[in-house]
Amino acid sequence: MTTTDPLAPFRWLNVSESEGGGRLSVIFSVAFFRGFDPAEVVRRFSRGEDSGQESDFAGLDGKAYEFVEETDGGDGGGHVGVFQAGEWCVAIEPFGWMVTLHEVLPRLSRGCEVVAVTRHDYAEHSFEYAIDGTIVTGYQLGYPYERYGSDPDRLNGFMRDLGMGLDRPESEADWEDNHHTAVPRGFALAARITGVPFTQDMLGRPMLVGPIVDPFEDVDGA
Repeated sequence: MTTTDPLAPFRWLNVSESEGGGRLSVIFSVAFFRGFDPAEVVRRFSRGEDSGQESDFAGLDGKAYEFVEETDGGDGGGHVGVFQAGEWCVAIEPFGWMVTLHEVLPRLSRGCEVVAVTRHDYAEHSFEYAIDGTIVTGYQLGYPYERYGSDPDRLNGFMRDLGMGLDRPESEADWEDNHHTAVPRGFALAARITGVPFTQDMLGRPMLVGPIVDPFEDVDGA
């Protein structure tokens, strides 16, 4: 019997550093915004200072790399690239993790819906689902049984369909499976919510690129 691997479209996002890290390397975030167009998503990240410049992924990646070189990497990639995909906008942060930070996501998600995934091989992989300034469900990708938010069980049906262990693992094998498949499962979950699978060919789309400005400043402000 032929079976379909639901994680197959997302394994390109999980290439190990020893194998080159893949197109996005080992630190990046991808977020899906519903309710805004690409220019407005860029304005959210730039605090209204920039609506984005037309570019491609190479241009975005180059700007992020320069930012990392200038700042020693402690502030992420400093730039975001955004394009439309159906009802959602896709926002890519090379070398970045701002969109899944609890200090930042509530502001970015005001007036819209956001699904965000971060791969960070030197910290924690993260998943966040927020609506209008409230984190509904979130978890570190390797620990799907430690969910939080205003409705932490909202996505349990999707998570079970993807084979995630929603209870604390009872064996070392289960624990390792949670970790080894964490990033593909996070992106598969995002696709179940949004209907937008983040596939490698999307990196070939034109996008609007803008800066990420003062992500932690006046978090509770308008």
